[in-house]
Amino acid sequence: MNIARQRIVNVLRQRGQQVRADWVERELPERVDSGEHAGLLAILRLDPADLVDAPSP
Repeated sequence: MNIARQRIVNVLRQRGQQVRADWVERELPERVDSGEHAGLLAILRLDPADLVDAPSP
């Protein structure tokens, strides 16, 4: 499952975690594979199911 990096950044910024958001912007690819980065998402306390792009109509 792929997640847009910008969605992760937006959630972190909403939480006031600016430094983490900046790091994610610099270090992660534009499309984040939730399986490959599951550990990082857990550390950031992000549930991949909440971040998945909505399917196009």
